[in-house]
Amino acid sequence: MKAFRKLFFITFLASGLLCLISSCSNSNDYEIFGAIHGRVTDYETGAPLDNATLTLSPSGLSKQTDASGYYEFKNLEPMQYTITIQHQGYQPNRKTVYATSGEDHQVDAQLRPIPEN
Repeated sequence: MKAFRKLFFITFLASGLLCLISSCSNSNDYEIFGAIHGRVTDYETGAPLDNATLTLSPSGLSKQTDASGYYEFKNLEPMQYTITIQHQGYQPNRKTVYATSGEDHQVDAQLRPIPEN
């Protein structure tokens, strides 16, 4: 019975030590940056707009949408941003969003075609 108690104690102690070591590691278990992604579509038809340009202020980062109208800004400092969306033949649009640490915010936008005179 003493041998069993000794083995149990050593196993318990080893488990606790492993648990302590793993919780004290230098790796970060949280994200310090945020992300913003979404789709840009035509206001009237809902069709995705490829090659729309999105500019993020105040960072000055710029992206273009892919064929499905998708865009993504990654590794953003947590703060408020203004996204300016432009596409030839469409009125520009602006959206304001706050990037939060460890979160991915979806910001979709619709652009209205410029009326023909």
